[in-house]
Amino acid sequence: MRLILALLLAITGGTATNTATTVTYQFSYTGAPAYTRVYVDTDRDAATGFAQGGVGADYLLENATLYRHNGGGWSWTTVRTVTHSATGGTARWTVDRADLGESATPNDADLVFQTEAPLDTSARLTHVYSGGGSGATVTYSPSTAAFANPDRGFYHHTGDCDKNDFSQATLQDYRAGQHISLVMCVFYLAEYRNAPIGQAALDQLQQQLTTVRAAGLKMILRFAYTAATDGADAPRDRVMAHLDQLRPILQANADVIHVMQAGFIGAWGEWYYTQNFGNAGVVSAADWANRKAVTDKLLSVLPASRTVQLRTPAIKRTMYGTAALTPGQAHNGSAVARLGHHNDCFLASPDDYGTYTNPAVEYPYLEAETAHTSMGGETCNPNSPRSDCPTAVGEMSRFHWTYLNTDYHPGVLAGWSSCMADVTRKLGYRLALQSGTYPATAARGGALPVSITIRNEGWAAPVNPRGLDLVLRGSGGTYRLPLGADPRTWLGGTTTTVSRTLTVPASIPAGSYTLLLSLPDPQLGSRPDYAVRLANTGTWEAGTGLNSLLHTITVS
Repeated sequence: MRLILALLLAITGGTATNTATTVTYQFSYTGAPAYTRVYVDTDRDAATGFAQGGVGADYLLENATLYRHNGGGWSWTTVRTVTHSATGGTARWTVDRADLGESATPNDADLVFQTEAPLDTSARLTHVYSGGGSGATVTYSPSTAAFANPDRGFYHHTGDCDKNDFSQATLQDYRAGQHISLVMCVFYLAEYRNAPIGQAALDQLQQQLTTVRAAGLKMILRFAYTAATDGADAPRDRVMAHLDQLRPILQANADVIHVMQAGFIGAWGEWYYTQNFGNAGVVSAADWANRKAVTDKLLSVLPASRTVQLRTPAIKRTMYGTAALTPGQAHNGSAVARLGHHNDCFLASPDDYGTYTNPAVEYPYLEAETAHTSMGGETCNPNSPRSDCPTAVGEMSRFHWTYLNTDYHPGVLAGWSSCMADVTRKLGYRLALQSGTYPATAARGGALPVSITIRNEGWAAPVNPRGLDLVLRGSGGTYRLPLGADPRTWLGGTTTTVSRTLTVPASIPAGSYTLLLSLPDPQLGSRPDYAVRLANTGTWEAGTGLNSLLHTITVS
């Protein structure tokens, strides 16, 4: 009886065919199995992948789902849902070749078909792809050059922003000559502690932001009422009213605000010496409630795309809970996701002049937090050996520093000759193409499978939203195809592969098209100086803000 049942369920007529972008698997069966499967050994190495029927399966198709093998035994990760049918005694799948990681070498795969239950497994079938595989795999050369990129790196702080006008020419020289794309604006409101902000001050702020935009830089912005340790700041209600006045300017100029420091409270806006919010570390529960009210108000007037930095880890832990931000909370628009950190006495003493109250707790907390939110600051006192390169580099890497003051403290920075080049390259993100796989041809209205691997060689992920587009450029025009990935999730020191099957526009004229990669600023998309340059040789186009992928396809 068992032999008869097995014969009735025998798999027959197994085939595998392909186009330039898809592969179709099919076989015939009898009975009514709950599962129909294809095991796909893409590297044709039986020693790797899941052992089944003489192959080492790297991928599994089970009913309408494609899985990738994780290593070891029966352990799989879902890749995506695929086109599948199993009716009338025929099982059939159509899968994008890019999802199988198929390439022109070795240009073939071993297959095993299976049904269950009862279990029946076919003999091995080798599929040799027709049409040259999915095209070329390009390997990119990394670059060690220093260059400007938006939202990262050293910044200049040259004077009080409410009095000292930025010069467009000077800012442009920072970018072109020093590879610096950030400036600090500490805007003092001393004369408005007991009055609304005057129109002249509001106009001055707008002028500074306009100059920064014209020069192609971004601003680290902070407001304060005093630079004296008497802490002569404004009471809570006045701060809240001032934030209402500032709302329109912040909303209209978010495109050139890199990050906003909480400010407002205390000397220099650093929340320690203050006449209204708990002075010199003696902070009552009512004072903390007022501090949190100011922070919440600041988050409400600043566009949701921008983050706010707090001066010490203890401030955030006291106001928003001691648990560190998790990857699942990152970039979800909540207060905890939008609150980062700045350290303005980095390396100055064992506790960085009061930045830390309990390093054993706050170091692991800050390490987890800053993987997903902003971190930066300045040094303020030579303190060898803590302020020397080994500790400096170790902590900037651990705490994912995005920016650092190049003007202060000169005594600390002068001691970094052995690591300055590394710091210059690794502050923030540094994205480098490693490889890419692209088809040689594509049809109008048809599939365009691409797979691009990028490594973040910097210490931090990009802080602000950033686009990611595949660009087709040829005699028929320029076409942008969004890749649907978020570069803010590309953490420092990690490698990411973006694999997508895009659709070629049906309206595109036939012809030859160069492939390029664009990482534009969503709010400044027409400005090439605000696009991300990748750290590779022979790929950057300064005039367009595009990165060549060194590959051409023919669209028919």
